[in-house]
Amino acid sequence: MTEQSTVHSVTYDLLRTLKLTTVFGNPGSTEQTFLQDFPKDFTYVLGLQEASVIAMADTFAQVTGRPALVNLHSSAGVGNAVGNLVAAYHGNTPLIITSGQQHRELVIGDPYLGNREATELPKPWVKWSYEPVRAEDVPEAFMRAYAMALQPPAGPVYMSIPMDDWNHPLAGFDRVRTLSDRVAPDTARLRAFAERVSASRSPALVFGPEVDRAGGWDQAVALAEKLRAVVYGSPLLDRASFPEDHALFGGPLGMSVKSVGDRLRGHDLVVVIGAEVFRYYPYVPGEYLPEGTELLQITGSPDVAAAARMGDSLLGDPGLAIELLLDMVAEGSARTAPQPMPRPRALPKEPNSPLTPAEVYAALSRVRPPDTVFVNESTSTMAEQIEWLPTTRSQSFFATASGGIGWGTPAAVGVALGDRERGVQRPVVGLIGDGSLQYSVQALYTAAQHNLRVVYVVMRNHEYSILKSFAVLEETPGVPGLDLPGIDIASVARGFGCRAVEVKTTEDLEREFMTALTADAPTVIVVETQPQKASL
Repeated sequence: MTEQSTVHSVTYDLLRTLKLTTVFGNPGSTEQTFLQDFPKDFTYVLGLQEASVIAMADTFAQVTGRPALVNLHSSAGVGNAVGNLVAAYHGNTPLIITSGQQHRELVIGDPYLGNREATELPKPWVKWSYEPVRAEDVPEAFMRAYAMALQPPAGPVYMSIPMDDWNHPLAGFDRVRTLSDRVAPDTARLRAFAERVSASRSPALVFGPEVDRAGGWDQAVALAEKLRAVVYGSPLLDRASFPEDHALFGGPLGMSVKSVGDRLRGHDLVVVIGAEVFRYYPYVPGEYLPEGTELLQITGSPDVAAAARMGDSLLGDPGLAIELLLDMVAEGSARTAPQPMPRPRALPKEPNSPLTPAEVYAALSRVRPPDTVFVNESTSTMAEQIEWLPTTRSQSFFATASGGIGWGTPAAVGVALGDRERGVQRPVVGLIGDGSLQYSVQALYTAAQHNLRVVYVVMRNHEYSILKSFAVLEETPGVPGLDLPGIDIASVARGFGCRAVEVKTTEDLEREFMTALTADAPTVIVVETQPQKASL
């Protein structure tokens, strides 16, 4: 006798076809009908808190280049996840997020564990939010969710699915579709941009995260070299798109209106590709653009283009746009080559105790393998990372796109799982502040359960250094809650199944880092460091 086909079996067949066979989740009672009889050819990645689940799926999708499937608990679980959902939205990460909804029979009575106003809860941080009208619509809703998540600008989508839908009889679903995930720019407008670039006396290029996401790293280098133009990193970037040790790299633009405007002084044209114009924080007044400077922007996002405070925009895939620009722009050999970014790299003659962040990064620079990927959530030390651990390869730097913390620890797990999925072996290092770690420390459990060789370097300065820096800038003395005494990070890490050590010297750090690269479990290296005033 043939087993009756259901929404559950039909949907899982569709998920196989779409190669969505890894499910990131934290199960709740309203999700168990979806997870029942979980197939052996699927992988379930358990996160102990929903925000961590989202961040793991975020970088897994970024690394594999495919949408990732997330299953959250209804209502409260979705609420827990929203903090890192903001990062996935700003980072254009294709996530298909589902949550359970109460039984259809109960929904009208606003039941316990129901998704109240289900489609409104995750907004505005999803591209599409839907609850199927009929159980029969569930597979087609997944097909649409897949298309919405992947089509540019990519991003997360959400579905609330009543728990009784999964056992509803359904004959099948045969409307599987393929779709494009790249949009070419208007060539006539791009050619006009190219003419302005070619005529520029002193152009500056700003490459943002969209370039690396589009696979445009090598083309970005070729364009900069052909134009003989200085390249700046976009403010508050979550993916690096240009080698930070290149002679044309001029460093990051800065974060405030004033610092960006000051940095662009002397350029008659700024070409921003794959980035917002600009991510600003904090507010320090100044010129948005220096007098006599014009700006061009190329982005795949209509929202990013519309939000720009200045300049002329062009919509299109940044990777394709750069490829086309390479043939359109004139050689810049007549331009004076930009001066390389100064790298002071000053270290004390005698080591400090506790160490400074610069000493920590300098030690890591001596022992890191060339193919190391860094996930950074030490927000007060980003300038030191660029100085000592410059990003030199595509897909080798990740940071949150939202500005919230609690993303980095689980994001390192997602990178390692994504590498495993695609058969790539490279060291994954999480550079985490002691304050940041506490937001999502439970992600260490997932790293241990999956035997991931992630190395976490936790800089313990016993405070929220970034917030103290903002307090100085914003002239707000006496802010409470900025000190973090009494946290035994190593013991907590061991409790989650990780190997954990505490170090005080660069020699110990280098030794423990090398040991961690070949350990059979994730390692948490706790380094006592001095508080660091952030470069704002």
